[in-house]
Amino acid sequence: MEQENLKKIEWILRIAVFGTFLGHGVFALLGKQSWIPYFTSVGISEANAIVLLPLIGVLDILVAVSALIKPIRAILIWASVWAFATALIRPIAGEPVWDFVERTANWAAPLALLYLRGLPKNLKEFFS
Repeated sequence: MEQENLKKIEWILRIAVFGTFLGHGVFALLGKQSWIPYFTSVGISEANAIVLLPLIGVLDILVAVSALIKPIRAILIWASVWAFATALIRPIAGEPVWDFVERTANWAAPLALLYLRGLPKNLKEFFS
């Protein structure tokens, strides 16, 4: 595939990761109440969930901005793992497995961007 097309694909993925994590980050900052049962389903109290939501929101927004400005491999790995875990929490909390399936792009987009940028071969590449 020619370099120009790869750059376009990279920007599409960067925008996808940005949108996903910005949207989720804002919802978390707003303390989206419908997310509380996801925390309690894995043993985190409602009070702790309320404290954690804004922290998660800030982290998600930082991931979003990084994806758009400078997608660092370590952050893309985190984004993939975090998005996979938050999608998986839905069936764990009692929702249909399709709620997990529907969110595949949330973790697959940062994973695809990571793959496109190249998997890290050493510690220096992990943070570049």
